[in-house]
Amino acid sequence: MELDERRIALVFKAFCDENRIRILRLLASGEKCACRLLEEIDITQPTLSHHMKILCDSGVVVGRKEGKWMHYSISAEGSETAAKYLRALTSVSCTDRDKSCCDE
Repeated sequence: MELDERRIALVFKAFCDENRIRILRLLASGEKCACRLLEEIDITQPTLSHHMKILCDSGVVVGRKEGKWMHYSISAEGSETAAKYLRALTSVSCTDRDKSCCDE
């Protein structure tokens, strides 16, 4: 798997805010309208829009417009990509582990 640092940073930025974590927890039970998210989390509509843009840009969340409201859900593909990135970044290579930085 090729690791694109810019893309990885976008994905993990989505997980670096308490409000975005709350939003993801709410979306874990299925698609939610922005109006429902606003009711559940004590933030303003512009703040919700900011967080949803970051979540959607990461690919972890997708949105669809219905009437005047946006409806959001977790993307299975985006979620799997985030998991793959985490595994790739935290896997220790046998060759790297066996070699000391001080070995000549």
